[in-house]
Amino acid sequence: MENTTEELIELLNDKDDFVVEDALGQLEIKGSEALDDLIGALSHRKKNVRLHVATLLGAINDERAIPALIETLNDNNKLVRREASTALSRMGAPAVDPLIEILGNDDWKVRGAAAWALGNLGDEKAIPELEKLLDDESAFVKTGAKSAIETIKK
Repeated sequence: MENTTEELIELLNDKDDFVVEDALGQLEIKGSEALDDLIGALSHRKKNVRLHVATLLGAINDERAIPALIETLNDNNKLVRREASTALSRMGAPAVDPLIEILGNDDWKVRGAAAWALGNLGDEKAIPELEKLLDDESAFVKTGAKSAIETIKK
């Protein structure tokens, strides 16, 4: 019997790595069919679920997940934020403008994650906004902006 998307999402927090890997594989095969449930799971109470879901959304690469992944840059877990940033950097051009928009966010973690993702995307139109972050109060943001600019200019 095939598991539902909701059941597979819950299995992402299983203690058995083989169970988790199987659930990840099944969810990736479902792809866009599972998108709404996966987006909803970005706010799951368990960080392991949020982490795996962000990874899956990057693999599925459906731009409809961009707003939810942007919101996930506010997650209280550093690894979840990093995976959301990585997923956004796989989304290509549709993620550039939303990421540029949040470079002015009050939270340094969000600004930094957006800067890193923009560097991975490599779109030159992000450079002027990234340059504004070179004087940011956060060393993480400054480093991310500097690295992004250097990567884009290569």
